Amino acid sequence: MEEKYIPRNVEGKWQNVWEAGKTYKVGEDPAKPKYYLLEMFPYPSGRIHMGHVRNYSIGDVVARYKRMRGFNVLHPMGWDAFGMPAENAAIKNKSHPAKWTYENIAYMRSQLKKMGFSYDWDRELATCDLDYYQWEQKMFLEMYEKGLVYKKSSFVNWCPACETVLANEQVEDGACWRCDSEVVQKELEQWFFRITQYAEELLEQTHHLPGWPERVLVMQRNWIGKSIGCEIDFPVEGTLAKVRVFTTRQDTLYGATFMSLAPEHPMALQLTTPDRRAEVEAFIEKVKKTDKVKRTAEDFEKEGVFTGSYCINPVTNRRMPVYLANFVLLDYGTGAVMAVPTHDQRDFEFARKYDLPLQVVIVPEGETLDPAAMTAAYTEAGTMANSGPFGGLRSDEAKERIADYLQKEGIGTKTVNYRLRDWGISRQRYWGNPIPVINCDICGVVPVPEKDLPVVLPMDAEFTGEGGNPLAKVPSFVNVSCPQCGAEARRETDTMDTFVQSSWYFLRYCCPDFAAGPLDKARAEYWMPVDQYIGGIEHAVLHLLYARFFTKALRDLGYVDVDEPFKNLLTQGMVIKDGAKMSKSKGNVVDPDALINRYGADTARLFSLFAAPPEKDLDWSDQGVEGSYRFLSRVWRLVFETLPFIGTAGPVDPAAVTEAGKVLRRTVHKTIRKVTDDVDERFHFNTAIAAVMELVNAIYSFEPKNAPGNAAVLKEAVESVVLMLSPFVPHVTEELWEALGHRGGVESAGWPTWEEAACVDEELLVVVQVNGKLRGKVTVPAGAAEDEVKAAAFSDEKVKPWLDGKQVRKAIYVPGKLLNIVVG
Repeated sequence: MEEKYIPRNVEGKWQNVWEAGKTYKVGEDPAKPKYYLLEMFPYPSGRIHMGHVRNYSIGDVVARYKRMRGFNVLHPMGWDAFGMPAENAAIKNKSHPAKWTYENIAYMRSQLKKMGFSYDWDRELATCDLDYYQWEQKMFLEMYEKGLVYKKSSFVNWCPACETVLANEQVEDGACWRCDSEVVQKELEQWFFRITQYAEELLEQTHHLPGWPERVLVMQRNWIGKSIGCEIDFPVEGTLAKVRVFTTRQDTLYGATFMSLAPEHPMALQLTTPDRRAEVEAFIEKVKKTDKVKRTAEDFEKEGVFTGSYCINPVTNRRMPVYLANFVLLDYGTGAVMAVPTHDQRDFEFARKYDLPLQVVIVPEGETLDPAAMTAAYTEAGTMANSGPFGGLRSDEAKERIADYLQKEGIGTKTVNYRLRDWGISRQRYWGNPIPVINCDICGVVPVPEKDLPVVLPMDAEFTGEGGNPLAKVPSFVNVSCPQCGAEARRETDTMDTFVQSSWYFLRYCCPDFAAGPLDKARAEYWMPVDQYIGGIEHAVLHLLYARFFTKALRDLGYVDVDEPFKNLLTQGMVIKDGAKMSKSKGNVVDPDALINRYGADTARLFSLFAAPPEKDLDWSDQGVEGSYRFLSRVWRLVFETLPFIGTAGPVDPAAVTEAGKVLRRTVHKTIRKVTDDVDERFHFNTAIAAVMELVNAIYSFEPKNAPGNAAVLKEAVESVVLMLSPFVPHVTEELWEALGHRGGVESAGWPTWEEAACVDEELLVVVQVNGKLRGKVTVPAGAAEDEVKAAAFSDEKVKPWLDGKQVRKAIYVPGKLLNIVVG
């Protein structure tokens, strides 16, 4: 081997070896325990960034470690390749989204290979490949037949500049996340997945995912938002119409004094009287331009407008003015709220602003409340007041009694409501999976017959940046005959949200070459569920929730047998530089290619794994990178310098080992034990690396290297360092393993094991305290009795002065660690 560590001479060599030998290609093997390791696949944006390097390095350590422990490891990679950025790039560069996407994939693939990640590249997929998206169309139609897909008119977040629908999470401070244009509310016919059909199961199973971070589970529970309460009908004065509300506070019904509707509510204009129409329409337009999340914020100013109509409180017969309010959302409950200003703070602020009546119906026990004197709503439990036959009851008891009364009288029904809304998947753009339906003026919506699948995305769309969806301007795609009646019809030009593709890609990885359908059930059953999923916390709700829904839907369609897709989840932290997340806009990006060219991929991997625990943010440090490179150079020199001593050494003979050799061997086996514990499931990679660094220091200071019996100990120590580092820095360790005389690759050697007997100290260093303060340390034989430890402490020259002339009241011994002597 060369005397100096030169990464470029090592890394290309081993990457070629792995690729030529298909080292990481994997198949089903019932004789081995399986382990499916997956990182969230990237969007092919052009090049990888340090966030990718960190995420994929974390996953690669786990994959390599599990292989060394005898697992059959599936570790695939692919591309979340549909989406708006490709269209924007096509418009800007006057090219085609497919060209831009596939060029990016090729470049990013080469970057990932330079990092030495142990992917089974034979399983690579891109969601824009026909081999992938054709099966999504088949599943769409099967879900449509089962009632899990439907089309309806809905208000959506609309970006006028991008001319497409945005998810709530794609709206930031009222603007489009891509172009910063102001987002408005627009009513469109949209396709939906009926995810609400699985709301209860999605919620209940969050309590059976012990391998997920609790904060992610809490976020999902809050997003699903289960509420138990009543739906109540409020008759509209002078009409046969009724306004239906959902409430969890039916105990406050007697205090409802006005009605608040979402501005998007279908009855908003219906209830508006002619003299109020202009003001109401202006208010609706204003609210349409306001971010939904901002509308419900506590500090957002509550605004509304009177419609001119009244509804009737069904238990008090009070006339309740009907208002539109900016803080009421159509997609929660029924989009209508019975306003109880004395017992809801938002209603209280709204009532004070518009001089609306207040009626107290719950009071603190033994007290009264004067509505005119209240400065805030009373929202705690209490005693019912001004509530007809329920007066005097405890409010929690009255809640159930009133619910029974409403149901008995036909005024309302007990019900369960969810904050979760059905998943709108329509996107008005070209670069996406075509929705496989045809619109016929005679037959209506007609699913594309299975024999006519796939609906292929045409490659001749023009990208000018003007006039909406380019797909709608391709006559050869749009104009078709109706499969049912043969009349002229139009193909659907909306494409599916990219979240659809990322909701089942992990299943297709199990059988990417399967040509008879979306999934080979036998192979999917072998690999699923994913044993460890790794990705950013920003995907805690939507992607993970949609993937869970899709898995359950495909289970019910007979494709899989698993209920949940991901057994364990790790959400890694961000990479921070100059106090902010790395991004091009902030000008604080570190180019992985430049880092690899200067220091090597192993250095980039080691730094990203050593600088912080995986779940924490990583602060970038140029000095840290240089330190990682110096450490690898030090390991290289260690092997180079010790080869003359260990070249012909055999197994360790304990009887021939010197005292110094015994100490080193103890350090080796303790390190193996600690690193195994840190890596296996805990993912404490930073402390594992630190432990190996300490072992390297111990080997460097070990003398005499050439003493009889010590060569074998030295060989065991050096080889253990190489094996333990191999999941973290695979290129350099492969080279060193070969230099140490081994063939077949470092992973084939397996993970090192420790001997418990070798970890036992022959002597113990016991800390001695007097009245809780450190006064000395004593060395005693391992296994020394408590009396022996006390005798050694009482006679220690450093401890004795603190005991002279004092009465020893007691001595507290923590075996093998500490003795605290209490004196008076």
